[in-house]
Amino acid sequence: MDEQGAKKNLSNEEWEEVLTKEEYHILREKGTEAPFSGTHLKTEGEGVFTCVGCGSKLFDSSEKFKSGTGWPSFMDAIVGSVDLCSDLSHGMNRTEVTCSNCGGHLGHVFDDGPKPTGKRYCINSLSLGFE
Repeated sequence: MDEQGAKKNLSNEEWEEVLTKEEYHILREKGTEAPFSGTHLKTEGEGVFTCVGCGSKLFDSSEKFKSGTGWPSFMDAIVGSVDLCSDLSHGMNRTEVTCSNCGGHLGHVFDDGPKPTGKRYCINSLSLGFE
């Protein structure tokens, strides 16, 4: 996010300069990393998970849980940090999670998480930073 808090809107060429090839594939082309391959799957401790594209704060570490799915999973997102939209790709009916600041694809949210939310934000590790 820039100093005034404005949304980060870059061209595809600018995103290619800012992100690694793998990050670009996830965030801009709606890719998915292989399960159990991401560094943040095992990230523990207090902190905040951020969008690797724009630095926006997305998930508090207190919301992270072990889902056994192979991707970092969270019970809830920081209010206003993500947008949800219907994803009918690959013959499935899912809900996509994107960064509300830069529009980057983060993953999907499912209704099979633990209480109290019952949600499982299944997020690509490559889309996340941690501070």
